[in-house]
Amino acid sequence: MLQIGDKMPAFEVLDQDGNTVTSQDLIGKKTIIYFYPKDNTSGCTAEACSFRDNYAALTAAGYNVVGVSKDSTKSHTGFRAKHGLPFRLLADTSTQMLQAFGAWGEKKMYGKTTMGTLRRTFIFNEAGILERIIEKVDTKNAAAQILE
Repeated sequence: MLQIGDKMPAFEVLDQDGNTVTSQDLIGKKTIIYFYPKDNTSGCTAEACSFRDNYAALTAAGYNVVGVSKDSTKSHTGFRAKHGLPFRLLADTSTQMLQAFGAWGEKKMYGKTTMGTLRRTFIFNEAGILERIIEKVDTKNAAAQILE
């Protein structure tokens, strides 16, 4: 997993509109990259809506917000439209980005161990250096955890 002070891992994925997004595209602005398991699930919707509802405060503080899951671009398009999300959602269908950031790993659910997305938030400075990791994300207050 990434450590504080590490440079943003190189990646190339598609956003909800099918546009290519690379790590280099995010350098130059403070960036919040949050990883979430699945579009249109209760916790993930609460987290996305927290960022949506506090988007003005986040952008006023100089942040660029980007959500990432292994869902498809089509799923992201619907999720974004349904909830009026003003920020990009990246489709990491191969999980290469999830793995590079340390947001892919073992999860236990109902006594069964599976591999899946670990809900984590990474905050990078303008130079693409990791300044903070939030591993215990409060989905309803995800933006407040950053702004506090």
